[in-house]
Amino acid sequence: MPEFLNSMEWYYLAEEKDVVPSLSFKGRSRQDFERWHSDLKTKLLELLGKFPEKVSLESDKLGEKDCGDFIRGKYTIATEKNMRLSLYLLKPKNIPPEKKLPAILCCHGHGPFGKDPVAGVTLNQPEREGNIRELNYNYGEQMAKRGYITICPDFRPFGERVAYSEPYANRDKCNIYFIKGLLLGQVLLARNIHDGMCVLDFLLTQKEVDPERIGCMGLSFGGTMTTYISALDERIKAADIICYLTTTRHYAIETPNFCGSQFVPYLYKYADVADVAGLIAPRPLLVESGVNDTCFNFEFSRKAHKQLKRIYEVAGTRDRLEFDIFLGEHSFAGNKAFSFFDKYLKRCS
Repeated sequence: MPEFLNSMEWYYLAEEKDVVPSLSFKGRSRQDFERWHSDLKTKLLELLGKFPEKVSLESDKLGEKDCGDFIRGKYTIATEKNMRLSLYLLKPKNIPPEKKLPAILCCHGHGPFGKDPVAGVTLNQPEREGNIRELNYNYGEQMAKRGYITICPDFRPFGERVAYSEPYANRDKCNIYFIKGLLLGQVLLARNIHDGMCVLDFLLTQKEVDPERIGCMGLSFGGTMTTYISALDERIKAADIICYLTTTRHYAIETPNFCGSQFVPYLYKYADVADVAGLIAPRPLLVESGVNDTCFNFEFSRKAHKQLKRIYEVAGTRDRLEFDIFLGEHSFAGNKAFSFFDKYLKRCS
């Protein structure tokens, strides 16, 4: 046993070496891909557990603000019996009657402000403004300025859903709520995927939205949500996973770069992160990875890229998979995202 490792760290590193995910993609033909896709999607849904029953959205508009190029409205919707979420809906101004626009679900990452920076909400507070500058975080606002309808929800347990607070001193709230849910037979990530699907339901109540041109994008935990929502809901026609794609060994075994909000019990017995992202195939996918990302080391992102390329190649859709490798840290690069979504979501404009 290496002297510099405690016995627990050594144990998990040693145990991981014996893990061979049984549904990791190894196919060679389109038929192999289709069989694998069905099998892994079925297993993923099984591991996530029962989703809550959908309820009437009962949307409530709380107000709106003229932001120059677009109108930013604030709403709450019901997503299950005992839960509501808040969101921002950004619509370009002066949409002609009967005009249908593409739309993008914009998922936030970890942080104290949830959806707000993604939608460009700063409340003139320096900390919020700095959060946006550091991460180029206002991609919901940026996409709205480019003619997309964007929707930015708070996921559990972030933003307004915990009153912008840290409910448990010196404890990670994601882990606390994951354990609370598991005691009740719930997986926190499954509840957030469900919420994301309800947000899409609400988005499709907007007469200006083209249901055949919906995208999804998100940074970090937002990349997690983009991966899983896009993998499981085919209403998403194109996705941008930002600074999330990596290997399970790196982010969860070698480093503790995970939390209860991103966790699927027993998943690594069956699949790695790139395999789950591969469920988005054959639909278009952009993956952004920062060479200097200290959250998701680029060396391991490269390994995940390789597996994802193989999935798209065997599916016969390698041309629909794009990468934005940028010389930056953990942030939205924005080098290829605009042209990517324009290519796949504005093609019918």
